[in-house]
Amino acid sequence: MSVTRPLQTDSDFQEAQDRKLPVRVFQDDHLVNSGATIVRFTETDVIIQSRVSDLTYYSRRECQFYELRR
Repeated sequence: MSVTRPLQTDSDFQEAQDRKLPVRVFQDDHLVNSGATIVRFTETDVIIQSRVSDLTYYSRRECQFYELRR
């Protein structure tokens, strides 16, 4: 069973990035990305990579982020 933890602070995002933990991204109560990893984050955005050349930018204000631990 997977354990999810919300990512809200810079230290949460940094830990998920450093440990290469898969994350789930929700926007408007819909799952928009699952299983990708954080490659970079700023005050306003989080950049997620799901494949080698697949980068997606998400707004920290408009989305909710959760790390997945198995």
